[in-house]
Amino acid sequence: MEVNNMGTSQPIRSLDELTAFRSYYLNKEVNLRNYMLICMGLNTALRISDMLQLKWGNVYDFDRKHYVKHIVVCEGKTGKETRIAINNNLIEAFEMYMGSLKSVSGNDYIFTGKTKGTHLSRSQAFRIITHVAEALNMENGISCHSLRKTFGYYAWKYGTPPAMLMEIYNHSSYEITKRYLGIKQDDRDNVF
Repeated sequence: MEVNNMGTSQPIRSLDELTAFRSYYLNKEVNLRNYMLICMGLNTALRISDMLQLKWGNVYDFDRKHYVKHIVVCEGKTGKETRIAINNNLIEAFEMYMGSLKSVSGNDYIFTGKTKGTHLSRSQAFRIITHVAEALNMENGISCHSLRKTFGYYAWKYGTPPAMLMEIYNHSSYEITKRYLGIKQDDRDNVF
């Protein structure tokens, strides 16, 4: 029996559920920080622990007054440097969120905690994500890691080569990536 997140968290497979999930903190309970957390997770495939460490200076050049082209992260789990392109969906979310804040500096965490100068904890992020899943009556197994898996699931569904997904996730085989994204279960479900 698997104990890690790979075995328990699931990607969001339904496009309707994904749309409702992504926009929940815009439409139902307005909270732009939480909306940004979901957008970033769905658009970057970063682990939640790496996302929570990000500061505004990692995504915005305050001298030139524009968003950087790539977020550069040293992944906590693997120790490897990863460069992630910032797409238009993220820029829109960043602009909305940054515009709602009183003041922002490059040293401020993007996902601020309750105490000044801190970032959200993993348990707070988990509650934010699971709250949406519960409010939308989604399948069990939706967690912070689901954001990372959902990124890959839709990338695969829309034609991203398996080798690229393996590289993004630092997996050693396509079998691991298929299991990670729940593709094997989808293949079985399609038979029925």
